[in-house]
Amino acid sequence: MSPTLRVFLMKSLQNYIVVTCPDDHGTFVAYVPAISDCDAWRQMPDEARTELVYVFKIT
Repeated sequence: MSPTLRVFLMKSLQNYIVVTCPDDHGTFVAYVPAISDCDAWRQMPDEARTELVYVFKIT
């Protein structure tokens, strides 16, 4: 495994900027702008951020 790949695998969500904002449907979206498809929608902002942890693990 290359050193670059090893560093990437060790990163956590805390290494990224997370944006949380309301959407047009009355829910909230939390996403990581640096990672495509790393987003989560929920009824409350904290719920969206919590769900984002699980999405981050599978992206």
